[in-house]
Amino acid sequence: MPFTTHLESAIDGTRLDCQTLQTLHQGRPLWVRYDLPAVAVAMSKQIVALREPTLWRYRELLPVAAGEEVTFGEGMSPLLACPVLGKRLGVADLWIKDESQLPGGSFKSRGMAMAVSMAKKFGVNRVALPTAGNAGGAAAMYAARAGMECYVFMPRDTPVVNQYEASLFGAKAYLIDGLINDCGKVVRDGAAAMNWFDLSTLKEPYRIEGKKTMGLELAEQFDWQLPDVILYPTGGGTGLIGMWKAFQELRDIGWLNSEKMPKMVSVQSDGCCPIVRAFDKGERFAGPFANAATIASGLRVPVAVGDFMILDAIRESGGTAVAVPEASIRSLCELACRTEGISVCPEAATCVGALQQLLANGFVKPHQRVVIFNTGAAQKYVEAIHCELPTLDISQPIDWTTL
Repeated sequence: MPFTTHLESAIDGTRLDCQTLQTLHQGRPLWVRYDLPAVAVAMSKQIVALREPTLWRYRELLPVAAGEEVTFGEGMSPLLACPVLGKRLGVADLWIKDESQLPGGSFKSRGMAMAVSMAKKFGVNRVALPTAGNAGGAAAMYAARAGMECYVFMPRDTPVVNQYEASLFGAKAYLIDGLINDCGKVVRDGAAAMNWFDLSTLKEPYRIEGKKTMGLELAEQFDWQLPDVILYPTGGGTGLIGMWKAFQELRDIGWLNSEKMPKMVSVQSDGCCPIVRAFDKGERFAGPFANAATIASGLRVPVAVGDFMILDAIRESGGTAVAVPEASIRSLCELACRTEGISVCPEAATCVGALQQLLANGFVKPHQRVVIFNTGAAQKYVEAIHCELPTLDISQPIDWTTL
């Protein structure tokens, strides 16, 4: 059985029952808390190393009981050394953790695996969420596997692959003339009439627990010693929040081989950067970002319900927040893809640009170990990576000197 003890309000510490279905407390997210001393006794590094290489290998630090998983066998995503890109940028020890190889082609499978598993445990049979990208398809996949109805609401200009996959997996998907927060209002407004459970980012406590497995895996892949700097593309920010939680839990059970904690860097496009703006102003809460627009659709979150959790993690880690020029994202994506052959999505490409800035201003030192999270597969963003290929006329002799 899980080692979960209770849920805790992230805004004021109020304890809530973890054996009943919960959403928000005073409009703000909840933490899942564990009996960490008991976890430290029950789980060892040696035990974990013998388990299947999936995110479920860290079961004692997860809320789902054995046999209650809604899963596609989510494997550990590879941690790839990037010496050529690192040399181009000027950092000697650069890595990309490639989430594009997870089910559905993105990191969203981690959070949805946990959220849908717990929703099923509590008897939920209909879920709904807003999405600007990969979350809708992931929710549709997991809901289908769990036998749930799924409603997905997305901005009209959401990448077409995301639109198609939500429908393909059986979700009732709708386009809306607006942004993700407008889609979120539809979900809220329909809750009473439709009796659906809101799977929105941080509107339930368990997507964080799925996303935190990125941090657990990263620690294990580096032999329980964390890197110096982590650059994370930030929309709703669940992944950054979850990883910081994971690192704290690992420290508390005595698993880290060093007291050093990584500096967490939140990266956004200057076309939508509410977290960067709040960080620069020294504020704990981020105001809405007007006229949000970016080809990195996962970053187009003008209002994040977990804004203070993101900003707390950045500051506690000694990190920072960086906005990258929107006009540079496509070229950064091409640089990463062509240099290392990794399917780097536009969101992760912003981290390449942020690293350039941080090396230039001295925040990141050339000798430090740096990790970029690639949160999805580039091929899911056909609008962003679109290009025109030249035609070769094979009815005529080919001039090989021009190829």
